[in-house]
Amino acid sequence: MANLADIIEQYLLDLMESTGNLSIQRSNLASTFRCAPSQITYVLETRFTPARGYRIESRRGGGGFVRITRLEIEPSSVMEFIANQMSDSLSARQAEHYVLYLREKQVISEREAALASIALQSVEHTDPRVRDSARARLFRMILLTLAELAES
Repeated sequence: MANLADIIEQYLLDLMESTGNLSIQRSNLASTFRCAPSQITYVLETRFTPARGYRIESRRGGGGFVRITRLEIEPSSVMEFIANQMSDSLSARQAEHYVLYLREKQVISEREAALASIALQSVEHTDPRVRDSARARLFRMILLTLAELAES
């Protein structure tokens, strides 16, 4: 049985299917699912991320809204786009989402995805204080190298 976050995610994906974007009010969606607005925020922050190909805009307050936009990026520039969008800190989960997204979009092969995943896992053995920044630097180098190789 799916949990509430999965159900909310699927509901939003179904609403977005035809247009690729969606504007909603967080409070109305929370009322629909009889949950706290923080549950909606959780779904938005974990399921609709740049790593999964989405951009979120949010305005809080009485007339506030949340706008979800599916990012349409040319396959040839996806890796450079991600490299430029990434912050200087990257969690293991975020890195995994990026690799899965690239694989789903067939930007990288299964072999390249496996190699990237193994390389990113190697960072787990570094000092916890610098782990996320080291992972971000490594992943950015992987992306830019793969993009360069794809061009040649």
